[in-house]
Formats: sequence, structure tokens, C-alpha cells
Amino acid sequence: MANPTFDQLIEAGCHFGHLKRKWNPAMAPYIFMERNGIHIIDLYKTAAKIEEAAAALKNIAKQGKKVLFVATKKQAKQVIADLAQGVNMPYVIERWPGGMLTNFPTIRKAVKKMTSIDKMTKDGTFDNLSKRERLQITRQRAKLEKTLGSIADLNRLPSALFVVDVLKERIAVAEANRLGIPVFAMVDTNSDPTNIDFVIPANDDASKSIELIVGALTEAMKEGLEERKAEKVDTEAAGEGEAAPAPRRERRRVRKNDAPAEAEAPAAEAAE
Repeated sequence: MANPTFDQLIEAGCHFGHLKRKWNPAMAPYIFMERNGIHIIDLYKTAAKIEEAAAALKNIAKQGKKVLFVATKKQAKQVIADLAQGVNMPYVIERWPGGMLTNFPTIRKAVKKMTSIDKMTKDGTFDNLSKRERLQITRQRAKLEKTLGSIADLNRLPSALFVVDVLKERIAVAEANRLGIPVFAMVDTNSDPTNIDFVIPANDDASKSIELIVGALTEAMKEGLEERKAEKVDTEAAGEGEAAPAPRRERRRVRKNDAPAEAEAPAAEAAE
């Protein structure tokens, strides 16, 4: 699991915070210095936090659990979509649907609605509708796809949330906190890290910074998924081999049963 080096973090601009006047005092432990009115993030702490978060996310993926990635800001959208898809994890890059976690059954109903429209298209029901009805349903399907398409496979609440910019995604963070879902996040100097379980202090405005950090975390998750697959293969192989020792046990039992008969012969000779 290769975490970003100090030089890679600097090159990606991970150390640039916000203007000093926009800072959140709760981020003080992660700030190294101030330069030209801008706070500089302590990258040694960033590197340590990436390592910590990567180990935790790897473990979640290894257990076959889901992590929901959330990033609706322009410079993070495509990066998050690509990286989350790479590890087969759900993601939200459009507007956060209020109640997505706290009112999860309603969200699942909307996803089922989308599935039922797809079914109508396949079985020919869609073709029997009027032109106006078809247009309405097509628009509804497109709207649902935009908002919920990336979480269509999320059948239960995620085991963790990964957020880029906790200030922008504060509703998502609040919902996760309310349900006790651990939150991993890239936190800039203008944000409050108090309600974040795994804080990664870093520039959350530069796409290079986001790509480097989230890329390292998804790589760790890939390793977890591969280890899970390997363990599954080993377990199945062990399960198939369990039946083989039975004949040996049978043979041992036969030998034990034969032993008294052999022992009886000398005893009989002695008696004679």
C-alpha cells in the first residue's frame, strides 16, 4: 500500500489552506504556518492521517462493506466518480438528497421506481403508452438517474462516509453523525473537524490534491477487496479438502479394532 510521499503532497498543492481571516480555530493543530496571509497545512500530519484512514478503509472493504463517497463541488465530481467506480463503491456527485441516510427507505423506493421504469422499457409496456406519458416517464427517469443512479446498488446504509469539503457537505455529515456512521473527510483550514472521525487535513479545492489523496485511499480499498477474494478462495479450497481425511480415520479405527485380536494370540499360547 503506497501512500503519497511528502514531495507528491507538495507537488499536488495539498498544503495550501485558506486565507487566515477565513480559518476555523479548530483546525489550529493541523496548521504549520502562515505565509502571505494564507495558512499552510502541516503535511507530516496529513501523511500520518492518510495512512490511518487508508488502513481503516482497507479493513472496511475487506469485510465486504460499502463506503459512500460524497463530493458535489465542481473540481471533485469527476475525480470521485472515477475513483469510486474503480472500487465498485457508491457515490454522490450531484446535489445531496436530503434524508438520504436518515430517511433511507424513501430513497430506496425512488431507486425501485427507477428500476420499474427500466423494466417497463424492456417488457414493451412503455411502447403502449401515449407520447405525452412516455415523455413524462423519460424525464422522471433522467432526473432519478442523475440524483440516484450512482447509489442504485446500495441496498442498505453504508458502513462509512467519505467526504470532500465538510463545509459544503455539512448535511451529509450531520446525517451520518446522527446515525453513528463513521465519517472520513478531507478537511481544509476553513472547516470544523470536530464531527469527523478520520480527519485528513488538506487542500480540498484543488483537483490534483483530491485525486492524489482519494487515489491513495481507493488503492488501499482495492487491496482489501483483493485480500477478501483471496481468503474466500482459500476457504472454499479448505472446505473441499475436509472430506479427504475420512478414510484415514476409518483405517485407524480398523487397526485399533484389530489390535486386541493380535494381543489375544500370545495370551492363548501362554495359557496352553
